[in-house]
Amino acid sequence: MTPLTSQLEGRRRSGRQARRKARESVAPSVIAGTRREIPPYTLVSEEGLDIVEAEAEHILQEIGVEFRGDDEALVLWREAGADVQGETVRFEKGMVRKIVEATAPKQFNQFARNPERTVHIGDNSVVFAPAYGMPFVRDLDGGRRYGSLDDFEKLVKISYMSPWLHHSGGTICEPVDLPVNKRHLDMVYAHLRWSDKPFMGSVTTPERAEDSIQMARIAFGDEFVDQNCVIMGNINMNSPLVYDQAMSGSLRAYARANQCPVVVPFVLGGATAPVTMAGAVAQAYAEVLVGCALGQLERPGSPAIFGNFVTSVDLRSGSPTFGTPEPALGSYMAAQLARRIGMPIRCSGGFTSSKVPDAQAMQETVNSLNTAVLCGANFVLHAAGWLEGALTISYEKLVLDADYLGALHVFLRGLPLNENALARDAFREVGRGNHFFGCSHTQANYETAFYESELADVQSFESWRDAGEQDSIVRANAKWKNMLANYEAPAMDPSVDEELRGYMAKKKELLPDIWH
Repeated sequence: MTPLTSQLEGRRRSGRQARRKARESVAPSVIAGTRREIPPYTLVSEEGLDIVEAEAEHILQEIGVEFRGDDEALVLWREAGADVQGETVRFEKGMVRKIVEATAPKQFNQFARNPERTVHIGDNSVVFAPAYGMPFVRDLDGGRRYGSLDDFEKLVKISYMSPWLHHSGGTICEPVDLPVNKRHLDMVYAHLRWSDKPFMGSVTTPERAEDSIQMARIAFGDEFVDQNCVIMGNINMNSPLVYDQAMSGSLRAYARANQCPVVVPFVLGGATAPVTMAGAVAQAYAEVLVGCALGQLERPGSPAIFGNFVTSVDLRSGSPTFGTPEPALGSYMAAQLARRIGMPIRCSGGFTSSKVPDAQAMQETVNSLNTAVLCGANFVLHAAGWLEGALTISYEKLVLDADYLGALHVFLRGLPLNENALARDAFREVGRGNHFFGCSHTQANYETAFYESELADVQSFESWRDAGEQDSIVRANAKWKNMLANYEAPAMDPSVDEELRGYMAKKKELLPDIWH
């Protein structure tokens, strides 16, 4: 190592450590979403989109969609002019798209308890949210285990502390130590109390959706909630082509309250959808359009998000696979269809089949996240923490993924072409055959020129060896523990906190415990 290289490494290391210490000693940064300054990738021609949309219309007209156990949804469809036979609904060509395009907003705000954290959904905005729905949690110390309320609260706090996650998410893990019919109350309370970012509520039954919305009303006020979106619900239909009463009822509850259902088919190519991506996307498009249209029938003008979840399966075992090329191509096409009808889109997050945050996990995750960014997603659920095909959320992977999201913030900004970026003064100062390390332009841009990962190791082998030869998982373990050690709860009006706790206690008293 030359003296110059040694000096520069020492300067970088001391500067990096100082900035890291400063970041960890203050309240979490407020980044309310980020803006896309790069164009989304266009995969399919307009003629190709016409073909896929025609297939979706064929599915809606010839096969139809079932609404199981939701008589109110069937009434809405019948009054709208659909062909309702029993629980099966069929639609004339163009009917569903016309309903969506007539009243569904192209963009909207989801308001946060802290107004500075309010996020914009749609347009060129991109919002990252953590993983959702995992029954298991994992960390380097305790291994894989069922999630608990303690885990849930810790994961909410870590997500709150990360500047790169703009959203608190929803069921960040299942707290299985609480009764199935009551845990949604504690989860919504945790999002409201231990974070002030936007969040998602329960959708497992319409009644639990209503509880989630009512707790949002306590926190934000009845009139404000009636006029503004403050809570989302992640609606998964039973692909292929079935909405059960839990999902359609919850969807209608959110729409009725002017809140946002994120309408997402669960499309596994070869299992719950055709093995070919074109057919799978046509099915998904039909399923999403129907759900978004139902919300508009319930309350015209209520917000909604076009959800995309398309992946493949291992045809030998039936297990879902993630980070593979075919679903990426499907996501590009689904995003184009969403933009075609003017709806915000939710797309793939940091997906992996790996059981631990290893090389497979990070490769599949980066493939999936890059697809989301390049296809044009506005809301990226599962952006951090996902393991084991959605069975496990990992503490270490949560912060590793969030660190990569920081890099994506830079990528999304694109390349500026201003006077500073072109560096004419630097060329004048340095001339020919010299280095740019010490020039004025480099010094002026020293702290902002490149994204600086908090978890990647860039020191020399000798320095890394002398520091204990820590790999990224060990560093991530220390990172999330440090985040929790520095966590401070955001302020909440004590009267609001008391009312939320009282609502929870009253609801729990009225219900017997159900554990399955």
